[in-house]
Amino acid sequence: HQAGVESVQQAMEGLGKTARPAFGWLISSYAYPIQEVLGGALETLGDLPLLGFSTSAELSPAGRSRRSVVAALFAGEGVQGRAGWWPDFNQDSRSAIQNMLHVLNPPAESSSVLLLAADGLNGDASLLGEYLAAGNFVVAGCLAGGEVNRGRTYQIGGRQSGSGGLAGMLLSGEIAIGVGAAHGWRPVGALARLTRVQGQWVRMLDDEPASHIYARWFGFPARDWSFPPLNDLVRQYPLGVHGQPGQALQIRSPLRMEADGSLRMNSRLAEGALVDLMIGTIDGCQQAARQAAGQAKAMLGDAQPVAALLLVDVAWQVMLELQPQGEIEAVRDVIGAQTPIFGGYTLGQLVRRSSNDPFEFLNQHIVVVLFAGKA
Repeated sequence: HQAGVESVQQAMEGLGKTARPAFGWLISSYAYPIQEVLGGALETLGDLPLLGFSTSAELSPAGRSRRSVVAALFAGEGVQGRAGWWPDFNQDSRSAIQNMLHVLNPPAESSSVLLLAADGLNGDASLLGEYLAAGNFVVAGCLAGGEVNRGRTYQIGGRQSGSGGLAGMLLSGEIAIGVGAAHGWRPVGALARLTRVQGQWVRMLDDEPASHIYARWFGFPARDWSFPPLNDLVRQYPLGVHGQPGQALQIRSPLRMEADGSLRMNSRLAEGALVDLMIGTIDGCQQAARQAAGQAKAMLGDAQPVAALLLVDVAWQVMLELQPQGEIEAVRDVIGAQTPIFGGYTLGQLVRRSSNDPFEFLNQHIVVVLFAGKA
């Protein structure tokens, strides 16, 4: 509660005495009760439209931290926002999405921005693309992070918060955003076929338990992949799913290796698909961060960003453990050191850069969202 209070007070001081916030973000450690964090923030903010999510580590202008709360407040004349939280995305994703769109009601004929934070462990994020295909609005968001073994992630929308839900905020008026996304992983040519898939579990690769295939690829016994630390580190080695010839691989990241040797995913994969093992590097991640920041800056055109939101896959947290500000420094190389940066680590990323682009549910990416006033 006190962390929620103090983070908002610091953000208000940054805005100055005369500026009135129009909307805000609240990003919290998953170790904190999300209702207490939100309650502390609302003591100062009242009915301000808020969006937020839980994360395993928090990003701010000071760098990476843990067990903290990051608040980002935006002021500006002519900016309107509406926000809310809808429960049971983890059990009935379709209904949660429909309820969100009914309440927020994004206009199909005018430009607006839809920001999202959904449960990171359960539910079907790919359904968002089905419902967001129409409409002239940009989409940016994430699947909330947290401790996978506890089985919960948290979201904040408006004055509500909880686990297993969908939070959304619709922005319109005198605001522009730029969105970029990239990853630092590459295929290594270790191919396998998904021969048995049940819901969110990949049971068999090439007619063998997934743990046996990873044992063959890396040399550790199959049993070791089902227990710490390898069962969590499996996310560092995602699957690149082959599509049509000439298409880029679609990265899908395991949440963990289960005790029965299957891969627990947070998206459904098609049985029979051909997949490739993907491996990342520190240099690849830093290049990807610069690439994503460059895409976002180009989308803004002449408008100058006032803040940058980083939605980073949790695999980056492990990859950059020895360089814990690696993604922040790479983004600053592109947008400059004067632009405040905030964000957190996520279990998936959500992007639609324009009405002409498809909605994308991503794993293993960094998404850079730049906020600016309309030029």
